[in-house]
Amino acid sequence: MSGSHVLVIGAGGMLGRKLVARLAREGGLNGKPIARLSLVDVVAPEAPDGFGGTVACTAADLSAPGEAALMVADKPDVVFHLAAIVSGEAEADFERGYRINLDGTRYLLEAIRVQAYMPRVVFTSSVAVFGAPLPDRIPDDLALTPLTSYGTQKAIGELLLADYSRRGFLDGIGLRLPTICIRPGAPNRAASGFFSNILREPLVGKEAVLPVPETVRHWHASPRAAIEFLVHAAGLDTAPLGQRRTLSLPGLSATVGEQIEALRRVAGEDAVRLIRREPDEGIARIVAGWPRGFDPARALSLGFKAESSFDEIIQVHIEDELGGRLGR
Repeated sequence: MSGSHVLVIGAGGMLGRKLVARLAREGGLNGKPIARLSLVDVVAPEAPDGFGGTVACTAADLSAPGEAALMVADKPDVVFHLAAIVSGEAEADFERGYRINLDGTRYLLEAIRVQAYMPRVVFTSSVAVFGAPLPDRIPDDLALTPLTSYGTQKAIGELLLADYSRRGFLDGIGLRLPTICIRPGAPNRAASGFFSNILREPLVGKEAVLPVPETVRHWHASPRAAIEFLVHAAGLDTAPLGQRRTLSLPGLSATVGEQIEALRRVAGEDAVRLIRREPDEGIARIVAGWPRGFDPARALSLGFKAESSFDEIIQVHIEDELGGRLGR
């Protein structure tokens, strides 16, 4: 069977699983059928249902020497690099954060260079590459000044992606993802996790903790929008990017209070009462240095799109994760 070979690193994570399901369901990418999916994570990912091509599911640590070379030995046409540890964990464990988020990225890019071919590489970066003081709407040309180790690791990854692309070793595009909301599943160690928790848990009748004031404003997009970003980036003509290979993506700027008001409109007062205020100075300090909004002109001009209201983001979660109705 002729077709492309797609490698997804971090295929067991939330976005990885959703991306793989989308690729398997559609059976193609960039107008070309997918013949082979290589799925990698630290725990072997599950094979998707309904895919007609070949699937290889592998447990591997990208940050371990030699593993990246094995991942690209068969020269995949498209590489989605989604693997990382989250912001709170990277801040708590300095060495592990740099090993996984930085060393793993460099090992991957270097392994591709050694193979001497030029795949499309889609790298997930973060709005955490920016740090306070910040304008209310961040333009595309604002300098990167991260105030967390996670943001620093992602910023370095962006520079590496640009340099390896400039040298012709790969065709890279970096995506500064907004905070993904509402994330399905259990809470994780991401400092931004509460943005999802305060909506996801009350929607199914469970209590949630809010560690920051309702005035905190942040930049959001749904998991559905994030998958569209990844798929769109994989087929995008990168010539208009020039040497600026990473894009700040569209999203929705909203305060925590506006999130809660959207929850009230969609699910009622009983859901809102399940949010318990429990201030956490550590989380508040991290979040205070994050962006509040963007003017993502470059990404919009290239066809990237996101939601326009938090009511819409909540409805996406209800449709995609709750079967189209509230689970209370």
